[in-house]
Amino acid sequence: MGLIVQKFGGTSVGSAEKIKNVATRVLEEKNNGNDVVVVVSAMGKTTDVLVSLAKELSSNPSKREMDMLLSTGEQVTISLLAMALAEQGVKAVSYTGWQAGISTESIHSNARITKIDTKVIANQLAAGNVVVVAGFQGISEAGEITTLGRGGSDTTAVALAAALNADKCDIYTDVTGVFTTDPRYVKEARKLLSVSYDEMLELANLGAGVLHPRAVEFAKNYQIPLEVRSSMERESGTIIEEEASMEQNLVVRGVAFEDEITRVTVLGLPQSITSLSTIFTTLAANRINVDIIIQSTTAEDTTNLSFSIKTESLDETLQVLEDNKETLKFNRIESEVGLAKVSIVGSGMISNPGVAAEMFASLAKNQIQVKMVSTSEIKVSTVVEKEHMLNAVQVLHETFELTGAFANA
Repeated sequence: MGLIVQKFGGTSVGSAEKIKNVATRVLEEKNNGNDVVVVVSAMGKTTDVLVSLAKELSSNPSKREMDMLLSTGEQVTISLLAMALAEQGVKAVSYTGWQAGISTESIHSNARITKIDTKVIANQLAAGNVVVVAGFQGISEAGEITTLGRGGSDTTAVALAAALNADKCDIYTDVTGVFTTDPRYVKEARKLLSVSYDEMLELANLGAGVLHPRAVEFAKNYQIPLEVRSSMERESGTIIEEEASMEQNLVVRGVAFEDEITRVTVLGLPQSITSLSTIFTTLAANRINVDIIIQSTTAEDTTNLSFSIKTESLDETLQVLEDNKETLKFNRIESEVGLAKVSIVGSGMISNPGVAAEMFASLAKNQIQVKMVSTSEIKVSTVVEKEHMLNAVQVLHETFELTGAFANA
């Protein structure tokens, strides 16, 4: 007998009928002789509806109250799934994140899990129960309800798998696995049989929405085998593991993309050895994530600094910079919206020079201007105009021959 953690996303539990289907999938795992912990998201578009309701009442609702509001979505799902399991003859008990022993930082809307007390869950498993846990939420040391940020149910599932020493964590979603790119936009996209933790972490950070980045970090740190699979189709998914065991011939394994990117340029910074550390320490203290960074020196012995952020963070970023203008000593700020990030990812790049050059040549041939660039051993990211994003994705998918039948071999 093993222990399996299953996670079902919002689309998988979007209706009573789909919740019954989830109960069936849980029963199948139980009938295989395994103990099961199930982590669920809010039903369908529930979170979006709750956010819209909040914005009807306040243009800037407090993050604490938003956590109170949004955490109710998963509570609906866990109770309904426990009822559905009971109807199929499965003993089940549902817990919110804090009832399940999940402790977090005292940060609202984007908290990190600090520890998990597994006593309650372990006792219920020992009693033969399936334990259904609300994803995306926990409780701070001060006793405040917190949420983990959008997509945080993935993190809940993998963190529980690590804390419980589970044999495996299955992430059930509306797709059959991890694809070379988003199949909704590129019809030639193919499912990968396996992806390494490092590649998946890059893909997740760069816009591939199939897994939350922090969930991949947990899986890598604790060596938890992950499988991304369909909640509706009975077929194998994509295995996330230390070394991808399939498709070893691929230099590039996937193309990731995300829109709503903004470039912020801080002009006239003093050429001080501490200028960069001061500005980025200030942004980090306000939980503003900065991505691609470009620095240039001017003839006036000042420095201009450009960096990319998500557009939703623009107002907060500008406010933080203006509030600290006296300390940072810059002249002015410029911003450019309407941008997107397109990236290629693959561990094969380490031993294959010239991949970036091929990427830039393909984009240039198709009249796609690159505005910013960032590289690592296994990825190259470019910022392009949003209107060219999908064309860039299609071009790169074809350039690196990701449309073949390898993924289904």
